[in-house]
Amino acid sequence: MSATTLSRPRHNRMIGGVCAGIAARFGVSAFTVRVLFLLSCLLPGPQFLIYLALWLLLPQEP
Repeated sequence: MSATTLSRPRHNRMIGGVCAGIAARFGVSAFTVRVLFLLSCLLPGPQFLIYLALWLLLPQEP
């Protein structure tokens, strides 16, 4: 996967691949992005809805 393209990978994914795609895009570990997402869910806001939207809108890696 290219470092300049945001897409959901076919490997290293847990549910939808959104966190793994964000991690690959920014060069951090997928575990770190997943933990940050889970911690952010403790705060008020639309994090879960944003995740669902990204799952639907991000293209899957070819």
